[in-house]
Amino acid sequence: MTVRRRRYGRSGFGYTVDDTTGEFIKFPGVTKILGMMPRDALVKWAAEATADYAINNWHDLETVPWADRLKRLYGARYQISNPAAHRGTEVHKYADMLVSDEPINMDEVPQELRGYVEAYRGFCDTIEPAALVGGTELVVASRTHRYCGTADLVADLPDVICDRELIPAGRWLLELKTTGKGIYPESALQACAYSRADVFVHPDNPDDERPMDWLKIEHCGAVWIKSDDWELRPLDTGPEVWETFLQLRRLYDLDDSGGLRAWVSSPATVR
Repeated sequence: MTVRRRRYGRSGFGYTVDDTTGEFIKFPGVTKILGMMPRDALVKWAAEATADYAINNWHDLETVPWADRLKRLYGARYQISNPAAHRGTEVHKYADMLVSDEPINMDEVPQELRGYVEAYRGFCDTIEPAALVGGTELVVASRTHRYCGTADLVADLPDVICDRELIPAGRWLLELKTTGKGIYPESALQACAYSRADVFVHPDNPDDERPMDWLKIEHCGAVWIKSDDWELRPLDTGPEVWETFLQLRRLYDLDDSGGLRAWVSSPATVR
């Protein structure tokens, strides 16, 4: 039994899982499934990013042909989103080193990432997470519901307090986020799907498959790594969150197979 992960571009992954016949089947990643969530805020952001680019580059746009202006405007939002995705990938790399007590030469860390790395160092110094051996970048898979994903960190944390309630020391599945505006509800769906997967492997040893129950995860959370600070946010991964994810999983299959388009018939004619 094996689960394999392949990187696409700077921050994307593709997954294949073997079935009972030994053949490998492509499973969608959790983040891809979460793309079925309503994206009103993302649509608003894309429009604003394009408008900001147009205003800030008005003079330059006037000097190029119309077709080139249109291309630049179409791609404007990616000048923000692509570097942000790359930043997240790079910060994750340094975070893995910190939680594993590997030395980091800050002189070799790009200037634009140093604040994030120091913020995560602050999280490690304050919370002192004890990562499981091989507990970073765990590849999880659910053959039952046909999805995969990569969990950032599984670690033991001490007692923490949230909303004046004590969360006793225990084992956490943690997602690391470097977003500009905080932790979104999708993080709860993501962590919920990861924690309820069937099996996990480490990407360096994809043939050593183990049941998720072996990890004994008790809590899920997200660590918001900002350029100058950090926050630990516990996440609800209960039955309501799980059922919401499963609905998105079914919707993903409908959309991927063209089933949604089948809801609209061909044009009718008069006899």
